[in-house]
Amino acid sequence: MEEEITFYGHKNILSLHPRTIEVTKDPNLTKNGDCIIGVSANKACDDLNISVKKKLRTNDTFVKMKIIVDQVEFELAGIGNTDLSISHKHDIVLRKSNYADSRTLAISCDKSAIDIPRDLVNLLTVSDARGILRITIE
Repeated sequence: MEEEITFYGHKNILSLHPRTIEVTKDPNLTKNGDCIIGVSANKACDDLNISVKKKLRTNDTFVKMKIIVDQVEFELAGIGNTDLSISHKHDIVLRKSNYADSRTLAISCDKSAIDIPRDLVNLLTVSDARGILRITIE
């Protein structure tokens, strides 16, 4: 089962957060949003396919995610949980912790924004850079 979210870069993308990665539908970004790697996303948690959300709301569902910009790819993994509502209308957050709120797509992720290679982050500092967040559930 797979779902893709398209997003765009922004001049203020820093990708320095040690615990989360975020993609937002919001077109604006300040430098305080150091977990945000993409803006103007075409989907948030609430927009995801119902079957994907159902699987993500199952304890210990293994989730693979890939961030793709041009030919550069970054992979990470996390798990689903029954505490996930996956209902936020603007954001998607991937977390290293077990914290779950309406923005959380996956918990216990093995990587965060700070782990994204700087060559990929540099591509995302250009506003017309197009990225893809690919979610794969096995």
